[in-house]
Amino acid sequence: MPLKKQDIRAIAPEILQNYLAQKGEKPFRARQIQEWLWQKGVHSFAEMTNLSQKMRAWLEEDFVIHPVKVDSIQKSLDGTLKFGFRLHDGHLIEGVLIPTETRMTACVSSQVGCSLTCSFCATGYMPRKRNLDPGEIYDQVRLIHQAAEAHYQMPLSNVVFMGMGEPLLNYANVLKGIEKISSPEGWGFSNRRITVSTAGIAKMIRRLGEEEVKFNLALSLHAANDAKRNQIMPINQQNRLETLGEALHYYYQKTRNRVTFEYIVFKNFNDAVQDAEELYQFSKYVPAKVNLIEYNPIAEADFVNTDEDKLAAFAHYLQTRGLVVNIRRSRGKDIDAACGQLAIKENKTASV
Repeated sequence: MPLKKQDIRAIAPEILQNYLAQKGEKPFRARQIQEWLWQKGVHSFAEMTNLSQKMRAWLEEDFVIHPVKVDSIQKSLDGTLKFGFRLHDGHLIEGVLIPTETRMTACVSSQVGCSLTCSFCATGYMPRKRNLDPGEIYDQVRLIHQAAEAHYQMPLSNVVFMGMGEPLLNYANVLKGIEKISSPEGWGFSNRRITVSTAGIAKMIRRLGEEEVKFNLALSLHAANDAKRNQIMPINQQNRLETLGEALHYYYQKTRNRVTFEYIVFKNFNDAVQDAEELYQFSKYVPAKVNLIEYNPIAEADFVNTDEDKLAAFAHYLQTRGLVVNIRRSRGKDIDAACGQLAIKENKTASV
C-alpha cells in the first residue's frame, strides 16, 4: 500500500527547504513554492510555472495539495451568499459572504462541527469531527473573495471567524491560517480587518495577549451573570465571568485592542434592565463595544428574539452609561445563513 502523501501546505518551511536541498535545489526555490501556495493560492503544482518540469514532477510525486471546493451556493433575498465547502476527506463546512454597499465580509469556519454545546446555536448540536488546517481556513477566505468580486464587483473587505467551530480550540491552525491570509509572504490582507470570535476560553485569550496579536477579538457573551450563562453556554462552567474578565484585561494590556462583546438578546431571558446593568458592570474589565444581535430561531431550541421596545430600551440603558452599542440585524435568515444558524443539513460526509 503506497504511503499517504503529505499536504505541502501543512509542512514547516524548513522541512520543504531540506527536501529541496536533498534534490540539489537552491534555497530560494522554497520561497517560490510558498509564493505560489500563499500569495497566488494555486491548487496544483502544474501552475507553478517558474519551476522546472522536473521539480514539478518531484513535487507531484511526493506531495499533495488538499483544496477546499465550493459544493453549493445559496443566495438570500438580501444578497447574502451561503457556501457549502467540500473538504478533501468528504466533510462539509459552511461559510457566508455578507455584502453591504461599503463592505464585503467573509464569515468563515474553524472546525468541522463544534465541541461546544451552546444551546441557541445550530452548530452546537453537531459533533466536532476535526479541526480545519491552515490551508482550509485560507481557502475559504480566497473563495469567498472570488465570489464577492464575481457577484458584486467588490473585493473582500473583512473576515470574521464566526462560522462553524470555536476558533480558540483550534488555536495553532487558526493563527497560522491568519498569518497566511495577512502576512506580506501570504495574501497580504489587513490584520485590522480580521476578527476572531470566541465563546470564551480564558487561557487562550491570555495566550493571544502574550503573542500580542494584531487582529481583533470578539467575545460571544450573551449573558453577564454566571447562572444564566451556564444555562446557555456550558463552557462558562470552566471559564467563569470573573476569570474571563481578568483574561480579557490581560489581553487588552498586552495588545491595546478594544474587545467587542456580542450579545444575543433573548426574549424573557437576558433582556431586562438588570441584564443590561450586569453587562455594563462586566464591560469595566476592558474597553469594549457591544453588538446587540437579533436572534435567529433554530429547530433545536425554543429561544425567540426579544421585542423591539425591549431591545431599544436595553441599548439605550447601555448608551447612557457610555458604552458604544450597535444593533446588528440578521442577514441571510431565509437560507439559514444568519448568526447561529450554520449547520450541515445533508449527510454527504465520506468515510476516511
